[in-house]
Amino acid sequence: MRVTKHEHAALTVVESGKTLVIDPGSFTDPLLEAGDVVAIVLTHEHPDHWTPDHLDRLLKHSPDIPIFAPEGVAKAAAGYAITVVNAGDTVTVVPFTLRFFGGTHAIIHETIPVIDNVGVLVNDELYYPGDSYAVPKGVDVKLLAAPLGAPWLHIGEAMDFVVAVAPRQAFGTHDMGLSVIGRTMHRARLRWATEKDGGEFLELEPGDSIDL
Repeated sequence: MRVTKHEHAALTVVESGKTLVIDPGSFTDPLLEAGDVVAIVLTHEHPDHWTPDHLDRLLKHSPDIPIFAPEGVAKAAAGYAITVVNAGDTVTVVPFTLRFFGGTHAIIHETIPVIDNVGVLVNDELYYPGDSYAVPKGVDVKLLAAPLGAPWLHIGEAMDFVVAVAPRQAFGTHDMGLSVIGRTMHRARLRWATEKDGGEFLELEPGDSIDL
């Protein structure tokens, strides 16, 4: 299984020639060579995690692919056929098995309503929490896509999240809001958190991939 980081929060996962797309949002370049896309996962409704342009482009080439997302996305993306998923759900689109965790977005501020958010575990190997610190309890995570920077993110909490997941490998995502210096600093903190339990932290740039 090959995992590729794209700009900001977007990931593609390729297994047996089939592609899963996760969170193609407003800070992500068009995924023009995504391959044979069989499913899309949108963790929540914020535009840095999905846009109509991205969905239209992907659906033009694969019009019948399912889009899995929480209820908030189904409301925000009216007109698209969204299959609503919640924490605790498991769905299979061959060759991908998707398990969902969490349920709510991390708190940004008490004045801002909390929205739906799901973390997704792909083939019991790759875990991406969306905009949350939802830990997939009881799971031996091989690769964690760990958020690096966001209006809701406190680096100490992000470190605690990585320590709680204890992945074998991790890399930073959700990082377009950071300067080069800020991204370097946050990567160093998450590197410490990953290596604490013997894991390996990877510095992936957009377009970089890792094979599991």
